[in-house]
Amino acid sequence: MHPTPSRSLWTYENRLLLILFLTFGFVFFDRLALSFLFPFMQDELDLSQTQLGMISSALALTWAISGAIAGAWSDSRSKRKALLVVSVLGFSICSAMSGLVGGFVSLLVFRALMGLAEGPVLPIAQSLMIQSSTPARRGLNMGLLQGSSAGLIGAMIGPPVVIGLATNFGWRVAFYVTVIPGILIALSIWRWVHEHPGQAPAATQPKAHAINRWALLRERNVLLCMLISCFFLTWFIIIISFAPTFLVKYREFSAADMGFVMSCLGAAWVFWGFAVPAISDRIGRKPTLVIFAPIAALCPIALIYGDSVLALGMVVFFTYTGLGCFTLFMATVPAETVPPQVLTGALGLIMGAGELVGGFLAPTIAGFAADHYGLPVAMWMSAGGALIAGALALGLKETAPLVLQRRAAAGATP
Repeated sequence: MHPTPSRSLWTYENRLLLILFLTFGFVFFDRLALSFLFPFMQDELDLSQTQLGMISSALALTWAISGAIAGAWSDSRSKRKALLVVSVLGFSICSAMSGLVGGFVSLLVFRALMGLAEGPVLPIAQSLMIQSSTPARRGLNMGLLQGSSAGLIGAMIGPPVVIGLATNFGWRVAFYVTVIPGILIALSIWRWVHEHPGQAPAATQPKAHAINRWALLRERNVLLCMLISCFFLTWFIIIISFAPTFLVKYREFSAADMGFVMSCLGAAWVFWGFAVPAISDRIGRKPTLVIFAPIAALCPIALIYGDSVLALGMVVFFTYTGLGCFTLFMATVPAETVPPQVLTGALGLIMGAGELVGGFLAPTIAGFAADHYGLPVAMWMSAGGALIAGALALGLKETAPLVLQRRAAAGATP
């Protein structure tokens, strides 16, 4: 039955997109909150910069492990909705409990537990959205879900909210209140998200029993997406971890100027988060990655050489394109490659590999290199990650439905 014209916008596809947009956006709100609250906590808890790096690495490690394991488990049990609700409640509670810590060890434990809870969210949300997306909107939907949501809620709305709460009520209160939106989002998922969208009858889907989950590693697109994830996560994590310190300590920007450049990063995150995947719907996933990955490599280089703050902000906005690429190799390409029965597991594998290398190992290596050879080395490592990711994308097999249809039509034309 088709929706009536007055309610045509409130389709299940759009409703699911809104709920999952808020869900993953809030994941990054919680994940980035520690970075913004750290200056308020540092003296009281006697924390060092090294300990901050260890806490971030611990969250990335547990995120990687739980994402890969929970993705495969949800595929075998078909319990994505229930696991997503539990994950949202879990990371919200762990984030709130960060306000109870008394020192480094307790903070490390709570953030590691938060990573365990957050890990399943992205692969489950991606698989739910993919199955409910019309082919022509698949890239756009995934870009909004993964890219724009994290940029808008985590990188643009998050900083003024948590800093305002910490300034007026203390950093512990800023952590406590994070449990409220988490509960509301979990209730929305339970009430309005369906386990199975009903768009693809089981009889028409590929048989899952013929697919060994480890055999996914022999699928070229899956293996390449895992490698791309490792290098593109390196680009992303190094920038968000080192850019503020780099701009203030090495470039000698004022705090206000540094804040302006970082807000340009947030705005670019939102814009390119949906623009790049939407472009890929039209020209293809492979050429989009090949074009925009090298552009993303220019962003950390611009941070090294950009002159005026205004010019740097503009260049950063137009080169911080990588977050739009993330949805392609982390969700869209694998979803258009593997059968739906093993999709969540494949997405968890790709995300887990990226978090393990780019989120856990890369910041430590970049920090060591920066201490010994100077902060610009970290920016060059970030640029190198994006360039290698773009080179790896050359080996992908095209999956975009419209592009494949055009090729088929061209081949059938006399």
